[in-house]
Amino acid sequence: MITLAHYVILSAILFGIGIFGVLTRRNAIGILMSIELLFNAVNINMVAFSRFLTPDGAYGELFTIFIITVAAAESILGLAIILAIYRNRKVLNADEMNLMKW
Repeated sequence: MITLAHYVILSAILFGIGIFGVLTRRNAIGILMSIELLFNAVNINMVAFSRFLTPDGAYGELFTIFIITVAAAESILGLAIILAIYRNRKVLNADEMNLMKW
């Protein structure tokens, strides 16, 4: 039997992997993928708590759909910015992207 604790543990593991990826990656695309892992960990928590605490309502699922939509827009915008910087400077490492510095 899968309980709420199983979902919370899975979400915590995904969130930990995402935080580790954001803090250790130097590649901007890798950082974006790690941020997507963070969003998915939150989505798993939202759906699990909605399912186990309020099984009649679909508020967690609706909020998760909203989060997925915002995450898709964020990754498209982030990828477009990364591609624009790459075209101009030929750099993908986040440490070397100092285009906005004075």
